[in-house]
Amino acid sequence: MDAGPPGAEPEEELKPWQSDLSRAPIATKIVVAGGFGVGKTTFVGAVSEITPLRTEALMTEAGAATDDLSATPDKLTTTVAMDYGRITLDDDLVLYLFGTPGQERFWFMWDDMVRGAIGAVVLADTRRLGDCFPALDYFESCGLPYVVAVNEFVGSVRYEPEDVRDALSVPEHVPVMIMDARKRVSAMETLLALCAHAISVTPE
Repeated sequence: MDAGPPGAEPEEELKPWQSDLSRAPIATKIVVAGGFGVGKTTFVGAVSEITPLRTEALMTEAGAATDDLSATPDKLTTTVAMDYGRITLDDDLVLYLFGTPGQERFWFMWDDMVRGAIGAVVLADTRRLGDCFPALDYFESCGLPYVVAVNEFVGSVRYEPEDVRDALSVPEHVPVMIMDARKRVSAMETLLALCAHAISVTPE
């Protein structure tokens, strides 16, 4: 096979549906939300089959009064618009992932980002569970199916899913799971759980 000129980018291997226009897949949109520094950018990057689009900027004094860095003291950047990635689950289903900015001053963007989504992953950090309440309240109020995924950080205390459910008052029908946003398999399992949950509550 011709590898192309030196320095050229390798060609992306085409999926069957990309070369056969009669097999267009179902495209779905999923939102990844949660508090500041909870791992949304990491989650999208772990599962995306393309290089994720990231809109990160150096942190400034604008967030000094609201951004809690106690659990993530080495964090120097923050998402100011969104993270974007894509993953093909099979030849008939493609997920487009949109990670929301975690800082309060960017919440005005959520309505546009959520429009057309089939569901959301709400990432939680047990050291700062309260940070995910705005996302939980938002998805409850707009009726969007969601799952709660507790991202395990090094040094954090491990809790059982039911303990987290009780602490956050998550309804019984909403899946709560423990996962690691850095690991592709773990993030994939979370997405599959969300898809199954979304289908169960909105079968049409």
